[in-house]
Amino acid sequence: MAFNFGAPAGGTASAATPAAPAGTFGGFGTTTTTTTAGSAFSFSAPTNTGTSGLFGATQNKGFGFGTGFGTGAGTSTGLGTGLGFGTFNTQQTQNTLGGLFSQPTQAPVQSNQLINTASALSAPTLLGDERDAILAKWNQLQAFWGTGKGYFNNNIPPVDFTQENPFCRFKAVGYSCMPNNKDEDGLVVLIFNRKETDIRSQQQQLIESVHKILGGNQTLSVNVEGVKTLPDDQTEVVIYVVERSPNGTSRRVTATALYAHFEQANIKTSLQQLGVTLSMTRTELSPAQIKQLLQNPPAGVDPIIWEQAKVDNPDPEKLIPVPMVGFKELLRRLKVQDQMTKQHQTRLDIISEDISELQKNQTTTLAKIAQYKRKLMELSHRTLQVLIKQEIQRKSGYAIQADEEQLRVQLDTIQCELNAPTQFKGRLNELMSQIRMQNHFGAVKSEERYYVDADLLREIKQHLKQQQEGLSHLISIIKDDLEDIKLIEHGLNENVHIRGGVFS
Repeated sequence: MAFNFGAPAGGTASAATPAAPAGTFGGFGTTTTTTTAGSAFSFSAPTNTGTSGLFGATQNKGFGFGTGFGTGAGTSTGLGTGLGFGTFNTQQTQNTLGGLFSQPTQAPVQSNQLINTASALSAPTLLGDERDAILAKWNQLQAFWGTGKGYFNNNIPPVDFTQENPFCRFKAVGYSCMPNNKDEDGLVVLIFNRKETDIRSQQQQLIESVHKILGGNQTLSVNVEGVKTLPDDQTEVVIYVVERSPNGTSRRVTATALYAHFEQANIKTSLQQLGVTLSMTRTELSPAQIKQLLQNPPAGVDPIIWEQAKVDNPDPEKLIPVPMVGFKELLRRLKVQDQMTKQHQTRLDIISEDISELQKNQTTTLAKIAQYKRKLMELSHRTLQVLIKQEIQRKSGYAIQADEEQLRVQLDTIQCELNAPTQFKGRLNELMSQIRMQNHFGAVKSEERYYVDADLLREIKQHLKQQQEGLSHLISIIKDDLEDIKLIEHGLNENVHIRGGVFS
């Protein structure tokens, strides 16, 4: 459901632009009869051609929501030989300030319509008795609801109550994100009446079909920028076309030129056969367009509410206020929000799976690092043993040197410290005896038994176990070193005996 923020007005139509369906609305100020239907709040929708809106005729591209807030000038597009987009010659008509200012003759019509509406709501004279008061209340109810006809005089046609009338109560103001793409990016949105899975499974065939629609020129290539699911089993496909010149350079066809080509009657029919229900450009609004849009509240929206909506805009640089008229539009936005929420949840699920996989990889990597550390320790010990044996062979037949004697003294000192009553073994024996005494004391006098917290006991056991492992490792090293020293002493003694026998 699209929006019109002005009174209906007749206008000339471009050959490539179909008539607007009932209930769709064009630009501010006036609505021409050549608006293409579109999504209410999607940006860069197809815009009007011919009679311009309040923004004036600027170019043949939409920048509003749905069919666009504003109108475009009629353009003549020459595609050149063989549909060469490089030969696009877009000629714009002379800019005129359309809308309310270019159509002063509509002021009396609008004034009469306002008078008729007021008469239908306050003082109908259809029956000439007390039933007119009931009819007035009925007309007020229809005006509040935004539908129906208000009869008030036998000689004057009834007033059509639409959701754009200022008395309709089912209106609100929301916010939509403004696109930030340039016209040179060449992004054009095609809305397909098909599911996303079908589009993705047949994406290559779709590209080839669009290429054939463009004439099958080998210098043109169709590319898909993105695919997104829409409510009601519809899919949004963003495409752009790249044109390659004979000298090897390439450029993107502008969005306005590509859109103008798609809006031609025969091309549009071919796209509809592919399932395309709507095509629109995706280009950013100019500062002048944004200013013009914000300065003029939409038809039927209270200026005070519009000003408050501009003040409450959470991000004026990225969001723009748009009216929501009727329950259908509210339902449409709700569906879009639900669809976007599902997409966000899907993305979060994918991220969560990636995080879980990374955590598994991290655990595996940590285990491998610990394994490699143990292997490194084993290799270091083996290397040390090889060095020890090599050093024994090298020092075989020599007397004990000063550094070796110093090392032996240090090892003896360490052994004495380990065996000292006040050191590790003594303390461990003392702790073990205390634990046994506590157990024995608790068994004798259960009423005075002390309990140790399970976590604390676990920590004590773990600490003692680590101490025990450290001591065992240190003892094994000392034993190996003592064996090496004994082997050295044995070798030295043999050398002394051999030398003594030689001298004797």
